[in-house]
Parts: sequence; structure tokens; C-alpha cells
Amino acid sequence: MYYEDVLYGNFKIEGILEELVHTEPFQRLKRIHQGGAIIVARPDLNQTRYEHSIGVMKLIQIMEGSLAEQIMGLLHDISHTAFSHLIDYVLDLPEENYHERIFAEVIQHPEILGVIEKYGFSMEQFLTPDKFTILDYPLPSLCADRIDYTLVLPCRGR
Repeated sequence: MYYEDVLYGNFKIEGILEELVHTEPFQRLKRIHQGGAIIVARPDLNQTRYEHSIGVMKLIQIMEGSLAEQIMGLLHDISHTAFSHLIDYVLDLPEENYHERIFAEVIQHPEILGVIEKYGFSMEQFLTPDKFTILDYPLPSLCADRIDYTLVLPCRGR
């Protein structure tokens, strides 16, 4: 599959990465805004979790991250809900971690699990996202996730 991105240009997504993009849980990210409720006040900032996740995956690829790290980059936001971190306030979760609490459940969706296993990976290696340091690294250090959503949000807004 060919993908066009305003920052990373045109590129091909293939193999396990392409199959994961085509799963229903990943396609759902097309309907989840990256900035959550900001879309109400700033409709021009309408980047989706789908676009962001593909961007993070591509950035990890550019940084020569392993295939496992690219997979994790693609799936890292798979458990986000509508309005993103706003749900944390609704559920009174000061750690802002609802999507992290349900990550293991979402990532084990039969479609995702089938693709992961088809390519010889173990689901267990993706259940601890914090071990993927190109993807995510504690503040104030930079990481692919932070770089993509910080630099690209205004670029991908339409």
C-alpha cells in the first residue's frame, strides 16, 4: 500500500505493517482525533490517531528502528478513545492513563493477534510498550511519538 504524508512524503507500507493498518481496530483510529477535544475550538487541527500512528511508524523506520519497534509505533495509540485524554478527566484518572489501562485488551483483538502471529512475533513482546525507547522515552528526552505529534499537528491540519 502506498501512503502519502505531508511530512514524510509518499512511501510504501508492506508486509506485517500493511496488514496491521488494514485491521478494524487500526482503521477505527481514522475517527479518533489526535488532539482530542481541541477539535471543537480548532477544527483546523484535525490530525487523526491513524495519521499520527503511521507517522510515528515511519519516523521509527527513518531512525532505523527494528521491525518490532515499527510495529509498536504503529500500534501505540490503538487503545485511544474518542476525545483522547478527556476521558481520563471524566473517569477521574489523574494519571491520564485510561488508554494504557486498556491497551493489552485492545492489542489482543483477534485480527491484530492473527497478523502478529502470522509473521512469527509473540504478542507478549508488545504488551510492555515502555521497552521501545525510540517510540517513547521519558521527558524531557525526545522520542518518535513526541516528535511526530509536536512537529506535524499543524502540518496535517487541513
